[in-house]
Amino acid sequence: MGTIKALLLTAGFGNRLLPLTYSWPKPLMPVQGRPLLEYWICLLDSLRIRNILVNIHHHKEIMEEFLNRPQLRKRVSSVYEPKCLGTGGTLFANRDFFRNETTMFIHADNWCQCDFQKFIDFHRFHRPQGTLMTMMTFRTSSPKSCGILELDSKGIVWEFHEKVKNPPGNLANAAIYLLEPQILDVLYDQPNVGDFDIEVLPTLLGKIATWENTNIHRDIGTLGSLLEAQNDPKPNIGLLEPDSWQRKFEKNTISKKLKALSVATG
Repeated sequence: MGTIKALLLTAGFGNRLLPLTYSWPKPLMPVQGRPLLEYWICLLDSLRIRNILVNIHHHKEIMEEFLNRPQLRKRVSSVYEPKCLGTGGTLFANRDFFRNETTMFIHADNWCQCDFQKFIDFHRFHRPQGTLMTMMTFRTSSPKSCGILELDSKGIVWEFHEKVKNPPGNLANAAIYLLEPQILDVLYDQPNVGDFDIEVLPTLLGKIATWENTNIHRDIGTLGSLLEAQNDPKPNIGLLEPDSWQRKFEKNTISKKLKALSVATG
């Protein structure tokens, strides 16, 4: 069985979280006292996925300081984008890193709890024949703000509805994928691609399997979702040992502000 590599997308500006993201990157927003990105890295480590690439752009220095911690240097590589390439552009630009390997492709501004091993096992052993990727899905309470899916009888995506006024259901794209190397061949036909979800996925209809997360999935790109995540059950994974970076993180303005807001709204 081949190995899995991972690409964590963290380069975005976090406009919906302004003014918090004026001074702090969205991927490092505190969730239950730890930066969101730490949960993703430690989750991948628990799955024995140790070839991890993180793209960075906004608040480059803060992101690099986090990733250069001794506990992370051997686990994670980073690539700086002087100009944001978009989700599809990042995947294509780093195609050599993922060549011939299954890739877990993650929008890392999501707060997600589920059995990821079952997600991987479904992709490896149970996805329908002829599909090239598995998309994680979830049931949303706000379908107008999500990419809503229609599936065939085998659970294969046959139609997308991206943030439409009258969505035909509430089964949404969780923006977490397992991709087979053949996906890179599709990208060669779109070398100037920007957004993976909008520009690439519609070209793969009939080749996208789905696996539903029935536990917790939140896009923490809004303050409301970020605050809700503070009160979710703690993930059952080992986190990093506290160090000087973590101690500074606990005392910074963003951590204190979110802690106060969480108490006020809890």
